[in-house]
Amino acid sequence: MGEIELLEESWREIQGCNNWEDLLEPMNPILRGEIIRYGEFAQACYDAFDYDPFSKYCGTCKYQGAHFFEKLDMADRGYQISRYLYATSNINLPNFFQKSKMSSVWSTHANWMGYVAVATDEKEIKRLGRREIVVAWRGTVTYLEWIHDLKDILLQLALNCKYCSFSAREQVLAEIKRLVETDELSITITGHSLGAALAILSAYDIAEMKVNIKRDQCNSVDLMSTIPITVLSFSGPRVGNLKFKERCDELGIKVLRVVNVHDKVPNVPGLIANEKFQYQKYIEDVISFPWSYAPVGVELCLDHTQSPFLKPTNDFGCLHNLEALLHLVDGFQGKNERFHLANKRDIALINKNCDFLKDEYGVPAQWRQDENKGMVRSEDGRWVLPERPRMEAHPPDTAQHLEQVLNRLDRPPSVEPL
Repeated sequence: MGEIELLEESWREIQGCNNWEDLLEPMNPILRGEIIRYGEFAQACYDAFDYDPFSKYCGTCKYQGAHFFEKLDMADRGYQISRYLYATSNINLPNFFQKSKMSSVWSTHANWMGYVAVATDEKEIKRLGRREIVVAWRGTVTYLEWIHDLKDILLQLALNCKYCSFSAREQVLAEIKRLVETDELSITITGHSLGAALAILSAYDIAEMKVNIKRDQCNSVDLMSTIPITVLSFSGPRVGNLKFKERCDELGIKVLRVVNVHDKVPNVPGLIANEKFQYQKYIEDVISFPWSYAPVGVELCLDHTQSPFLKPTNDFGCLHNLEALLHLVDGFQGKNERFHLANKRDIALINKNCDFLKDEYGVPAQWRQDENKGMVRSEDGRWVLPERPRMEAHPPDTAQHLEQVLNRLDRPPSVEPL
C-alpha cells in the first residue's frame, strides 16, 4: 500500500485526533512529511512579504493571489489562494509602512499577515483523503520586532482604510464560514513565531464561534457535524492561561507545537507562572494572577545541536529560524536515535535567510532575494521598481458571511464528528 492510500486512510490520526500518540517516537514518515509541508506554507508568508524600505508596497505581499504559489515554486502543491489576510498596524505590530522611504505607500494602516488557501487539485485531495482549508500566518520579520499584546492584532480599530474595514479575526471567521459549506474537509492553521500564536488564537476563535459546525439537512431534520481543526505551530510563544488551554481541549482543537529546545521564544511569556509551576491552577482560580501562561497541545522538541550540518551558535535568529526547524524535523528520528535526513530536504534552504549552515557546504548566508532585488529595465533603458497590480482588499461578501457567524442560532445542535 502506497503513501497516498496510507494518508488517505489515516489522515485523522495525522491531524491529531489521538494527540499524535505513537507517531512522534519514532517519527511517523507520513507525519514528518505533513509537518514539513505545513511549515512550508508558513515559510511562504516570509518569502512573499515585502519589507523593502525602498518599495512603496512595503508591508504587503509581493505577489498577486492567482500567482502566489507559482512565484514561490509551490504550484505543484494543489492549493489556490482563497483570500489574503491583513492586520491593522498599531504600537504593538511593526508598522512597515513607516519604514518605507517612499513618499506614497500602498496603505498607511495595514500589514499583510497571511492567507487562506484551499486544496483544489483532485489528486491532492485524494492524497489528503479530504478537502482542506489552510490558514497561514506570518510571524515577525526580524527577531527584534516582537509584540507585547498578542490579542491586539485581532481587534478592529476605527480607521479609514479598506484593508482595515474588517479585523484579522473577522476576515478569518468570514472566510472559513464561506468555505465550510462543502463535502468532507478539515481546517489546518499554521504559523511561525508570532504567526504560531495567531494560529492558536484563530483556531480557538473558529471553534468557539462554532464556524466549524456544519449543518446538513436529512429528511427535514438538521444534522450537525464538526469539522476537525488542527494547528501546526512552529516556534510559538505561550498564548493563554491554564483556563484557555482547558477550553481549547474542550473544543477539540488539536495543536502540535514544533520547537527547538534552545529557542527562548516558546518559553515566554510566563517566566514565573507557567505549566511547570506547581500552584498554577491555584493562583489562577484564587488570586486571579494575570501573568499565568500554559502551552496548548502536544510539543515536539528538537535539538539543533544534534544536526551535523549546523554551526554551533547561540545566535537567536538562527535558533528561531523556521527553515532550520524544518531541517530538524526532516532529520529527527527519535530522542535516542541518530539524526538522519529522511526526506533529504535541501540543506541550502537553511541559509535562505540566516547563517546557520556550516561553511564547508559552500552555501552563502541569507541568499534568498528577488532577481536584481526586483528592479527591471524600463522601455527607455532605466532600471526601476515596477508598478504592481492594485492590491486585493476584502471580498464583497465578507460582511454577509461574518453576519452569519455572529447571528448563529443558540439552540444546542446534535453534533456528530465528521
